[in-house]
Amino acid sequence: MKHQAVTFVYPGDLDTRTGGYRYDKRIIEEIGQQDGKLSHWRVTLVSLEGDYPFPTPLQLDAAAQQFESIEDNTLTVVDGLAYSVMPEIIARHATRLNIIALIHHPLALETGLSAGESEQLKDLETQALRYAKRIVTTSHLTASSLSQYNVPSHKVSAVLPGTDSANIANSKGCNVVQLLCVATLTPRKAHHVLLDALSKIKPLPWYLHCVGSKDRHADTYQTLLEQCEHHALSHRVSFTGEVDDKQLDRLYLVADLFVLASLHEGYGMVLSEAIAHGLPIICSDAGAMSQTVPEGAGVLVPPGDSEALAIALARFLDDAKHRAQLREAALDARKQLRSWQTAANEFSGVLTQTMLSP
Repeated sequence: MKHQAVTFVYPGDLDTRTGGYRYDKRIIEEIGQQDGKLSHWRVTLVSLEGDYPFPTPLQLDAAAQQFESIEDNTLTVVDGLAYSVMPEIIARHATRLNIIALIHHPLALETGLSAGESEQLKDLETQALRYAKRIVTTSHLTASSLSQYNVPSHKVSAVLPGTDSANIANSKGCNVVQLLCVATLTPRKAHHVLLDALSKIKPLPWYLHCVGSKDRHADTYQTLLEQCEHHALSHRVSFTGEVDDKQLDRLYLVADLFVLASLHEGYGMVLSEAIAHGLPIICSDAGAMSQTVPEGAGVLVPPGDSEALAIALARFLDDAKHRAQLREAALDARKQLRSWQTAANEFSGVLTQTMLSP
């Protein structure tokens, strides 16, 4: 079998525990070995050092040198966290390499940016996307949103994530309902909205486990601790930080409900992972989350609306029949989840099309 070369370029560590990095890693693993056999793709990894999406000039110079080392005509997939902020580098290599931009969500939509930063990121991303031979997004919503960046639709393919099989959650039926939120502690994930909602239903029996890095945005973590203290929730909320897969699986298995108040998600892989465990979901209707949560398996509320979130949580806690219906729908939905093999096959198809197109 003839092996075709494909290079994946991404910032930092591929083992970083975020949805974007997990998508990249699983696609890379699967296209390198499909159906239990080595595939015809020979994958090379290029890790860029730097503070993306705001790299320094020296870090961009280093990235430019790494691009120079990629052989002519190589299929080159560049993660959007880096791709979207280096239009000059991409332009320099656009005719030499077959470049595919992998866009998880537009960078300008990140919460916590100043107006100037958001405008700068949108301008850079608009410039960079002109030079991609092909663009892959992780949701149909993100694909359609790229029209705002002057991207023609024929250049865009949505390749949704897959989901690994998982054990079904089986809480012990204790009197306290176990809530689970898996999200890095950053402003966009809106833990503050979730805590505000929970402060409105303190008399009800719940406990919240928050899993996700406390270090990437330390100010957010400190603010959340202060918010817990202010609302007298410290004894009912735990921030576990990042955990390994085994620890995370244990938390899923004892949970009753998955909750996420995020202000935007390009897809929301953790929602599918919750469904894989048979967990019902309460989350915000932001970004692609309404497309990710299966019908009947979750309750969607407006993003940033702590009152609506509190009402949804209170009903879940108070209404046993409602809980059972959501749970049953989640168990049904887990049977229909996409595999990573399916996602990789679709991604592989985009690679082949890009390689064959003039």
